[in-house]
Amino acid sequence: MPEQRRGRSLAMTGDELDTFLRDRPVCRVASIGPGGAPHTSALWFVWDGEALWLYSITRSQRWTDITRDPRVSVIVDDGGADFRSLRGVELRGAVEMVGEAPRTGAPVAELTEPERLFAEKYSEESELRYDGRHAWLRLRPETRVSWDFSKMRTG
Repeated sequence: MPEQRRGRSLAMTGDELDTFLRDRPVCRVASIGPGGAPHTSALWFVWDGEALWLYSITRSQRWTDITRDPRVSVIVDDGGADFRSLRGVELRGAVEMVGEAPRTGAPVAELTEPERLFAEKYSEESELRYDGRHAWLRLRPETRVSWDFSKMRTG
């Protein structure tokens, strides 16, 4: 993955980025809509240290967009009460569908870890419950940009 060129002094370290992505509850996924117009939607996700896993409704505009063009930009951020509390990550790349769509629970080795992480993050269950409406998308970021304005020097 190419190194972040701008704002390197504000960038998160690898460990900071992993912790940040594991702790945040919601991301915003920007897909390419009809006619090239951007479409942005909020979504729950999990980070496994290498890929961002999105559990998307298969009958959504986001899913329709991604089946037409898998390129996305995903923002995960927090803060904003004051300038120095702004932190975030933008991940860009192409998503890939993993497992059946919609997901019904057929064994898929690649989904064991993301489904465990998802169940632990969003419920008190140890296993994900399948509703026949969602499916998995995996984003292995091609580009990653992060910022943590608490690292900004004071003059």
